[in-house]
Amino acid sequence: MIRFIRDRLKEHPLLRVGPGLITGVADDDPSGIATYSQAGAQFGLDMLWTMPLAFPLMAAVQSMCARIGRVTGKGLAANIKTAFPPFVLQWVVVLLLIANTLNIAADVAAMGEVAELITGLNRHLMTAVFVFGTIILQVFIPYHRYVSFLKWLTLSLLAYAAVLFTVHVPWGEVAKRTVWPSLRLNSDAAAVIVGVFGTTISPYLFFWQASEEVEDMHAVRGAVPLVENDKAGGSELRRIRWDTWTGMFYSNITAYFIILATAVTLHVSAVTDINTAAEAATALRPLAGEFAFMLFAVGILGVGLIGVPVLAGSGAYALSEAMGWNSGLEYRPEDARGFYSIIAVSVLLGLVIQYSPISPMKALFWSAVINGVIAVPLMVVIIMLASKKSVMGKFTVNRVIIALGWIAVIVMGAATARMFLPG
Repeated sequence: MIRFIRDRLKEHPLLRVGPGLITGVADDDPSGIATYSQAGAQFGLDMLWTMPLAFPLMAAVQSMCARIGRVTGKGLAANIKTAFPPFVLQWVVVLLLIANTLNIAADVAAMGEVAELITGLNRHLMTAVFVFGTIILQVFIPYHRYVSFLKWLTLSLLAYAAVLFTVHVPWGEVAKRTVWPSLRLNSDAAAVIVGVFGTTISPYLFFWQASEEVEDMHAVRGAVPLVENDKAGGSELRRIRWDTWTGMFYSNITAYFIILATAVTLHVSAVTDINTAAEAATALRPLAGEFAFMLFAVGILGVGLIGVPVLAGSGAYALSEAMGWNSGLEYRPEDARGFYSIIAVSVLLGLVIQYSPISPMKALFWSAVINGVIAVPLMVVIIMLASKKSVMGKFTVNRVIIALGWIAVIVMGAATARMFLPG
């Protein structure tokens, strides 16, 4: 009977999905929730259009990253190392590590605040619990077990859809404003749009998804990179396409729900300034009730437990591949000391920042600036890699994905340029 139950659990659809689902959910980390909440609180329904536009662009870039990992059997950093001059990878990896550490600081601070709201325990104590718990899980639990835990945590995003059942939603007006917003494109609106696209299409997601495709490949007995054996090419690319596009859809529809939930509660009540995810949850309590507050808060903790490992792991993959070290969550700690050390140091620095003069919101701001600096050229590199026959063999990406990738470059380039303009 136990074996039967175990076998049935292994066949559960949630356990068969790949890196796309976890990557998508990690994009809605606590700092992302804060950004989407601010968009809804400040501009109401007029920021809903950003998610339908971001979805295909994000999915196209992530599908290229996934394909690069599965086809070559190497992560994104390892491919950049072989195809471009050394300074390209060095520049990207250093900025990625800095941005990820700052983002981790903002995320664990938000998780500590929310945990204090729910339990009444000190936020700094709860932050430390989350930090050390995350490190222990990543370092000491093998990937094939740890990834199952992460996949079940993705269900926490459903909390944001559930919030909408606790409040009144004018669905006709929602549909209209999604496709035809009543928005003045002033500096405030531009800043929020920059934030939304910047938190949706983020460099750490690129590295994570490519490397997790490699992890999943190694977890299957006899599996090899598609450039070495193309027999499984058709089925694997179909899996990647389905996994990535559904994962990014799940991510973007959740972001849409967060904007919508805060638009129909906070915005209509003239609560227009939200700095953290915890503030959004707190503001919901008197407006939408205790149940809505709890749903929103639990969602923050759930996605934080996914987002922090992805942030730390993506930086560890990038630096380890750049240095030629063993990298992967399936390795034992003694066999990949450098890889696990990067994970531990990144998360611990995020904790240390809580006790420094740097505020979590300032850390998040600088993380967004750095991500803006590296996202655009990194996407250009990804498009070039995914288009090169010398890298991808016969599995280069098609013209539609390439076109969407270039549109993402243009949109993110314009957003980044606006971020540095005064006013």
